Amino acid sequence: MRHVILAGVLALLPVVAGAGDDCTEDAMIVFDGSGSMAEMGFNAIGAPRIGEARDAVRQALPQIAAMRRLGLVIYGPSGDRTCRNVELKLEPQWQADGPIIAEVEGLDPAGGTALTEAVRLAAETLKYREKPGAVVLVTDGKETCGGTPCQMAAEFAREAPGLTVHVIGFKVRGDHWDWGNPEAEGVSVARCLAEDTGGQYVNAESVDELVAALRVTLGCNVFGALTTDPRLR
Repeated sequence: MRHVILAGVLALLPVVAGAGDDCTEDAMIVFDGSGSMAEMGFNAIGAPRIGEARDAVRQALPQIAAMRRLGLVIYGPSGDRTCRNVELKLEPQWQADGPIIAEVEGLDPAGGTALTEAVRLAAETLKYREKPGAVVLVTDGKETCGGTPCQMAAEFAREAPGLTVHVIGFKVRGDHWDWGNPEAEGVSVARCLAEDTGGQYVNAESVDELVAALRVTLGCNVFGALTTDPRLR
């Protein structure tokens, strides 16, 4: 029910004139391009995760990019297709929706999930020790490249109180197979990044929910006004 409320209500919110005045902090999107994003649902039913994620990015970013400077880090499809695959694609800039959408459209999911290294690169791009900023991690899985996201979260909280990390868990699945509910939601190990830095953790299971989650985490006060609702936690 909370997903329906999140997607349905936020989809109706307009872009408010002058909203960019409240979006003074740069934001970095960290996008999961690892091999699991090419997977489909249980029993090979449904669209690959990457297809739905692309749809959501196309829908959400044009409005958000008009309000704040955005940048992009992608992990997964480059390097040797294992764990040396984290790449800064775009430093924060205005009207970044076109370049970001093009990068997401063009990636070929492969490789491991180096989400800790990717978030750190995004934070460094924001110069997180010197000024406030926001990182939004979109991930469908766990850290598989030896990183320790919770240790990094504690470091951020200690050294950079102006840095906020939001985590969107997209079709995250639990650790244990459930024959009664094989598509049961899980929680990303990166949740601590949000909890320790004052960000939000949001699960998304559909294109509409992912659009809503991007709006909540990236849209400043325009879309963020509803985030006090405990159903979004």
